[in-house]
Amino acid sequence: MKRRSQKQKLLDFVTFPIRALALHGGRDLWGLSSLASERFYYVSEQVQGYCLDVGCGPHNKFLEEFLCGAGKGIDVYKYDGLTEEHIVVNIAQFPFPEREFDSVTFIANLNHVPEKLRDIELAEAHRVLKPGGNIVITMGLPITEILAHNLVAFYDKYFKTNFDLDNIRGMESDEEFFLTETEIRLRLSRAGFIHIRKKKFGTQWGLNQMFMGWKARD
Repeated sequence: MKRRSQKQKLLDFVTFPIRALALHGGRDLWGLSSLASERFYYVSEQVQGYCLDVGCGPHNKFLEEFLCGAGKGIDVYKYDGLTEEHIVVNIAQFPFPEREFDSVTFIANLNHVPEKLRDIELAEAHRVLKPGGNIVITMGLPITEILAHNLVAFYDKYFKTNFDLDNIRGMESDEEFFLTETEIRLRLSRAGFIHIRKKKFGTQWGLNQMFMGWKARD
């Protein structure tokens, strides 16, 4: 499993404003971690074993680079580096049996699940987890998410980059730029998760965070 050293964490903490403004598209430059890579580092520390990464994105990067392939990545959009085996047409029914995974992750994407399907998809995450397994969801603070989306859109428009995956895929009317903590906790509880807690990303100055919940043991 890919880890950051304490020295790297300190460097990332000190340089957070620079990284927030300059490092996009998952690029690690100048010896610094991109914000996307940083999310993967934080989430990987919470993964308990065989993992399902929902909304895996280009190249299934979290599973392949940070978990050494220990799991499955799925998405509704065929980003670069994904094959047909990664694509799930009906997100209301994951193509896996019950109790298949030790962890399920939603990394910066639960807000892009259509509102009417969020409870259904989280219930599916609960179904495919083993008893005692956990779910991890990352979500920035509302103001952080709004600023980040606008900054990335600015880069794409004026520097002709392709950092904005939402723009590449296209956002539906019932997707959102962020979800509140209240909504995340409520939906996790409705899906059957227990012991729900939050952990802030220290090296992003607490402006990003993850929520974790567990499936009860038999």
